[in-house]
This record gives sequence, structure tokens and C-alpha cells, in this order.
Amino acid sequence: MSAPTLHVVLVEPEIHWNTGNAGRTCLAVGARLHLVGPLGFFLSERQVRRAGLDYWPRVDPVIWDRWADFEPEIPRLGEPFFFSAEAERDFWSVEYPERTVLIFGKESVGLAPEIRARHPERLVRIPMIDPEIRSLNLSTSVALAAYEVARQRRRR
Repeated sequence: MSAPTLHVVLVEPEIHWNTGNAGRTCLAVGARLHLVGPLGFFLSERQVRRAGLDYWPRVDPVIWDRWADFEPEIPRLGEPFFFSAEAERDFWSVEYPERTVLIFGKESVGLAPEIRARHPERLVRIPMIDPEIRSLNLSTSVALAAYEVARQRRRR
């Protein structure tokens, strides 16, 4: 089996069922899940496995202790796209390259300001019509983004 060309990164995820659902989505689209700590839960928790169903053992996420450990590895994985409600460019306007890294922040506050500040040209957002909605659920956002990459790859 070849190395995945799509990577999904959750930075400091806080809610176990979002991580389990994101892992299931990764399996469905052939992506590799990366979890950057600190995590807001233990991966051994029953709820993570329940959200990932019987697929969770196959998810086999790559665990990183902290952002400083993961960030230098991004170029090896592919071109990064950082999801943020503050981005001006929407995720539909991007032509995703063969090697793509989709990066999401934690549920409560998104990506840290210092991460966004270091990568302003790589920020993308999921558009929302209602201006009072701050964000979508993390696992929903992962699914939307991963399937947009998959949709574009079908056209190639």
C-alpha cells in the first residue's frame, strides 16, 4: 500500500467523538490522521472507539506531542491548508495539490493565533451564510474538506 497523499491534522482536539468521527472520515477518503497534543481526552477512552466504531484500530493516528514537533514535518507531508473562520479565501477556491495537508484547530477556539499569523497565505475557511454562526462542528469540517479534496481528485 502506498503512502497517503492526503493528511488531516487535528491540533489539540478537545472532544473524543469528533476525533473518532474524523478518523472514520479519514479511512473513507484514504487520508492519514495526525493528532497534535495536548489532547483533551485519552485515546483509550471508550467514546473515541465508539465514535470510530469498529474502524478505530485501523485509523492508527500519528500522535505528535506538540505543534513544535509537528510543524517542521509539514513540508514532507505536503502543502498545508489551515482552516480558520478568519480566512478570506474559501476552501472551494483552492485547487488542492496531489500532496495535501488539511489542518484544523481545537473545537473551542480553532487554531492558535501564532499558527495563523505564521501561515496567513495558507488560511482557508468554510463559508457560512448565517453571520452569527462562529464555526461548524470539527468532524463536520473535516468531512467537508476531505471530500472536497476527494472530489477534485476524481476530476484528474
